[in-house]
Formats: sequence, structure tokens, C-alpha cells
Amino acid sequence: MSPLKERIEDFLAQKKIAIAGVSRQSKNEAANFIYRKLRDSGYQVFPVNPNATTVEDTTCYPDLKSLPVTVDGVVIVTPPRVTEQLVRECAELNIPRVWIHRSMGQGSVSKAASEFCHEHHIAVISGGCPMMFCAPVDFGHKCLGWIVRLTGGMRG
Repeated sequence: MSPLKERIEDFLAQKKIAIAGVSRQSKNEAANFIYRKLRDSGYQVFPVNPNATTVEDTTCYPDLKSLPVTVDGVVIVTPPRVTEQLVRECAELNIPRVWIHRSMGQGSVSKAASEFCHEHHIAVISGGCPMMFCAPVDFGHKCLGWIVRLTGGMRG
């Protein structure tokens, strides 16, 4: 099994996951789709957005430090400059896993953030989307998964 596949399986084996970048205004944003998919799949999920107090009819937290529990991992769906801030916060809080979202284009991926994770022993998945692997996988994410694997758009 490849190291990337191992990281994906390990990430999805966790139960407490924060989703950074959920939108307070649109339920059609990538982070909101990921939030709902993981929630509906039995994960304990925590939305994070510094500009919202509620998202998806639940309490939203301004940052990772404000979460009521220590999470096992964080899915980051933010602009890359925010990604870099979030991985530093993960290191401070000893959060051992990070998934930096990207479907098409740059997404949330930041080379500096990925390097920071490696330097601080945070298991990082750089690119792709958890919805490509969280069963049942919808047709769109099956196609996206094929494209990402074909183009090498994911790294561990």
C-alpha cells in the first residue's frame, strides 16, 4: 500500500474532525459539502470559520483553539495563506493529521504549509477531497478522483 493511501485510510479512520473554511452564507461551498458528508457518515465534525457563530444549524468555532475537544484531524478548505496559519495552529495543538483540500486549480494547497506539516510531523494529505474516498462516493467525486490520480494532484 502506498504511503498516500495509508494516510488517507488513517485520516478517515478518525472520528473527530474539524472542517476549516465552512461558509456561513452558502451551503454549496466545498467545505460545507465535506462537513455534511462526514457528519452524515458518522463522524463528529466541528465547523471552523472566524466570521460565523453558527453554520449548518450548529455551533461554529472561530479557530481550532476554541473547539470543545481535541480533534484527530482537520480538513482545510481555505485560501492558501490561511492554510499556512491553520497548520501552525495544528502544531501548537498537537493535531496529528491535516487534509489540505484541492479539487481543481490550487485550492487550499500551499507548498509552505505542506512543508511545515512534514517538518512538524503532521501527517498531511495535500490535494484531493475526502469525499473521493468516503463511501458511498458520488459519481462526481469518482470522476474527480480519477482525474486527480491521473494528474498527480495529491501528495502525502
